[in-house]
This record gives sequence, structure tokens and C-alpha cells, in this order.
Amino acid sequence: MKYNNIITANFISRPNRFIAHVDIDGVDTVVHVKNTGRCRELLLPGAKVYLEKAQNPERKTPYDLVAVKKNGRIINIDSQAPNIVVKEWLISQGEYDRVQPEYKFGNSRIDFYMEKGDQRFLMEVKGCTLFRDGIGYFPDAPTERGAKHLRELAGAIAEGYNTAVAFVIQGEGIDEVRPNEETDPEFAMAFREAVNSGVKIIFFTCEVASDELKIIAQSTK
Repeated sequence: MKYNNIITANFISRPNRFIAHVDIDGVDTVVHVKNTGRCRELLLPGAKVYLEKAQNPERKTPYDLVAVKKNGRIINIDSQAPNIVVKEWLISQGEYDRVQPEYKFGNSRIDFYMEKGDQRFLMEVKGCTLFRDGIGYFPDAPTERGAKHLRELAGAIAEGYNTAVAFVIQGEGIDEVRPNEETDPEFAMAFREAVNSGVKIIFFTCEVASDELKIIAQSTK
């Protein structure tokens, strides 16, 4: 996926999950943060950030904060981007006869439903932006929804579905994601249960630029 009208700024502060103050050419500007996670290791005072100009000129926040530079590398933090790039990847690979986003299953909407011949697939997508010592960790904030979806995927196996949780790694140089037990022990437990039940774990490694996020490889666990 490509962004339009990207500019750079310096991060100042984040008063809540939805907005941040950034310095654009010496002007303190309020922008929308496209990630409700904590991002504490990334959004540090003085960090270089990348903003996409909002298409609606009447919007109160004129820019979306979509990426940040840390240790010389750009990390995409747009929480909408993982589903977009996974859809692009699934279609480009031509492996499935049908790819349907936002599939209603049980009491939830699973990110993707696919068909290949008479086989049915369910895939839940998670974006990973928290990296430590060459390993990605998810989540960076507690997520009841994440654990719920893992358990639904595990249960769907008994109904004949092939199921997977896919981690889109939104920074380069990382090829594995582990559950962040310290932050969300419930998700970590659900993750282990899902693996033991036969849910496939997929890692999507990406090429990351200030104006682009693109899946370049897929590996499984």
C-alpha cells in the first residue's frame, strides 16, 4: 500500500490515544495517531515521524501520523495498514478462489475468509510494532478482542475450517512474533491454546518506507 502527501515532523507528546503534538517546521501541530496502542517505545520526544495529509480539508487534525523512525529504521504504526497489505498479498498470490474481508463468524467478524476448492479458511490479522532484541511482540497493550478471536479460530477447526492468525511485522529486520505475556497474559494463554489446537501462525515480513508498506515474504509456525 502507498500513502500520498507524506511529510516529516518531530514528535512532541501524546496526550491521549487518538492525537499527538508534533513539530512541523517549528509549529506545534495536533495530528491524529492511526494506532490506539501504547507505542511507548516508539513515540518518544524528538523522534522523527511521518505524516499523511488528510483528504478532508475541513478535518480538525490535518494529518495522520502513520510511521516513526527508531534506530535508523522506519516503523509503520498505522493499525489499518496490516489488513490492507494482507488483502493485497492474498489477491496477488492467486492461491485462493475467493478472498472475503470482514467475514461474520459466530459473534465476531474475522478479518478474512478464503476458499480454495472445497477447503475453507479463516484468518485473523494482527499488526506488530513492538520489537525487542530482534523479536516482535504482540500486543503492546491488553486486548480482550485478540484473545477472543484466537479462541474462536481454535473452535472453528472442529467445524472444518483451516484457521490462522497472521502477524504483519511493520518494521524491517524482524521475522518472528511472540505473545507479549508481560503485558497481556490472557492473550498469551489463548495463543498457546490456539497453537495446540492447530491454528497456524503466519509471519508476514514487510518492506517499510515512509510512504509505503509492502509484504515481501510469508513464513509459518
